[in-house]
Amino acid sequence: MPFEIPEDLHPDILGLAWLLGQWHGNGRGEYPTIEPFSFEQDIAFAHDGRPFLHYFSQTWITDGAGQRIRPGALETGFLRPGGPIDKAKGPIELLLAHPTGFVEIYFGELDGPRLTLQTDAVVRTPTAKEYTAGQRMYGLVDGDLMYAYDMAAQGQPMQSHLWGQLKRV
Repeated sequence: MPFEIPEDLHPDILGLAWLLGQWHGNGRGEYPTIEPFSFEQDIAFAHDGRPFLHYFSQTWITDGAGQRIRPGALETGFLRPGGPIDKAKGPIELLLAHPTGFVEIYFGELDGPRLTLQTDAVVRTPTAKEYTAGQRMYGLVDGDLMYAYDMAAQGQPMQSHLWGQLKRV
């Protein structure tokens, strides 16, 4: 699907333009404390002319035939430059909130159409499950948005948790 850089995109986030738009696809998840699962996902990256992208992700747990069984994870936040971005390279910040009772602050690097991020802070409410750290990687591969998410939670060390492939819609 063709993509055009919006005329009103703030110049400080031109290096993130490849993320803009709606994405849809599927992924898999596993962790020692849960059964492996499949999911369907919608992701949106939007802007309003200021130097950040608004991020929103919604998932649905799916069965073996790809049919939705129930709602899955939701998250929303903001992707912003963490300093000067020169020719699609530079520091990046990601702030995320989850309805399950935690907020994450990530720091990382933009390197062309690839983001690598790790948590600097995770804040939980008293009712949230124990979650201590995360790492994320997003990349544009043959026009698809690919990602992987590793986490440390529920007494487990950092390890693979989610991965997915989404197409621009």
